Amino acid sequence: MPDLWTDLLGCLDLEAPADAGANGHAVLRGRNQELSYHRIFGGQLLAQFLRAACLTCPDKAVKSVHTLFAKEGNADEPVCYEVTKHHEGRSFAGLSIIARQAHGVAATASVSMHAPEAGLDRQTAPVLPSLPKDEHRIELGLIPWETRTTTDLDARESGWPEFDLWMRTPAVDPGLAPALVAYATDLSLIGTALRPVEGVSQRDAGKAFTSAVTSHTVWFHRPFRTDGWLLLRQHSPVVAHGRCFGRGDVLTEDASLVASYAQEALLRFPG
Repeated sequence: MPDLWTDLLGCLDLEAPADAGANGHAVLRGRNQELSYHRIFGGQLLAQFLRAACLTCPDKAVKSVHTLFAKEGNADEPVCYEVTKHHEGRSFAGLSIIARQAHGVAATASVSMHAPEAGLDRQTAPVLPSLPKDEHRIELGLIPWETRTTTDLDARESGWPEFDLWMRTPAVDPGLAPALVAYATDLSLIGTALRPVEGVSQRDAGKAFTSAVTSHTVWFHRPFRTDGWLLLRQHSPVVAHGRCFGRGDVLTEDASLVASYAQEALLRFPG
């Protein structure tokens, strides 16, 4: 079995699309990670949606991707990505992508793309915490690169529903940066939402509660690399009606805001 980093990069190497033709359709094929996880990890689907979009419109960058997860994906079967190009002009393009397996649709995505252009560049710069020292390095299981945090999402003591995660990948093609960040944003928002619940943490999934991501959106603001430090700063403002909601920002070490994301998930407790 390949190491998790090499395996993930292989999953992002989708088969190149055939000529879209006049009707604007293309089909790509991607394999799944070799995990002990009981289904396809949603982050993998997010990352492959982004790669499918970039291969279909190579002269543009993804501006946003909004994904709906329809059902569990079968990890033993490759995923076919059916891309429909609804519009492509000089500046913008709009795509819809269906992730399909034999049992039906696993997920769908609406993707907006934009060609690079100059313009006004400003932001409200936050004050970032210091990068945690090496003793705060953690293993996040599905994340095959260096991560650091001072918050333990596995702790069952209640806390504020916020989570700061620093990450840095090995040296990699910067063209893969959006897919790799999208992959990472899918992992810990449910755990963040659970932090105020005394006696429960994310590791109690399937026992104390049932959870599943239902939708996930990522917006990309600026080009960036993942082999320098990035901060995923996230919080969950609400849990209600069997659902949780969380959102976050991705910032470089010099506080440049490069992406934002939001997620809604099923979160059910018995009784």
